[in-house]
Amino acid sequence: MECIITVDVLRRSGVHVDLAGVSGKGGTKCSRGVVVLPDIELSEAKGPFDAIILPGGLGGSKAFCESKALGEMLKEQEPPTALRTHCVGFGKNLTSYPSVESQVMDGGNYTYKEDEVVVDGSLITSRGPGTAFKFALTLVEHLVGVEKAKEVARGMLTSY
Repeated sequence: MECIITVDVLRRSGVHVDLAGVSGKGGTKCSRGVVVLPDIELSEAKGPFDAIILPGGLGGSKAFCESKALGEMLKEQEPPTALRTHCVGFGKNLTSYPSVESQVMDGGNYTYKEDEVVVDGSLITSRGPGTAFKFALTLVEHLVGVEKAKEVARGMLTSY
C-alpha cells in the first residue's frame, strides 16, 4: 500500500518515478497478496536521484537490508531499518511502524519520534499504511513545492 500510494501521488504531481526492483524485474508480492511490478532492476538505476524512497513492509525491509547495492545508493543519498543496517543518517530524527521501533533504535543511533511523518533534513520517514498519503504529499512538497502538494491533495479529495 505504501509503495502504490507514494508512486501514484508522486506521478500525479509530475515527478518522474522509476520503480526499481531490488531482486530484478519480477513482481514483488506484498503482504496482502498485491503484486507490484518494477519498471527497472535496481542495477539499472543510475543516479543522481532527487529521492530514494523505501516503502514499508517487513519483507521489503528485509530485502532492503540485504541489498549491498541499495546500501551504497543510500549512503550517497540518505529509510528506518535499512538506514541502520547500512549506517546511514545516524543522529537524525525518524519514525517507523511501531513494531520495528526497537530494531530501528538498536544502537541508539537515531532519535525516535511518534509523529505520522518526520522530516529531518533530506530524511523523510513515516509510520505505516495509514500515513502513506501524508508521507507522499510531504515528498511532493519537498520535491515540487507546497502548492503542488495542496493541488494534488485537492484532486484526491483530501487535505494537506
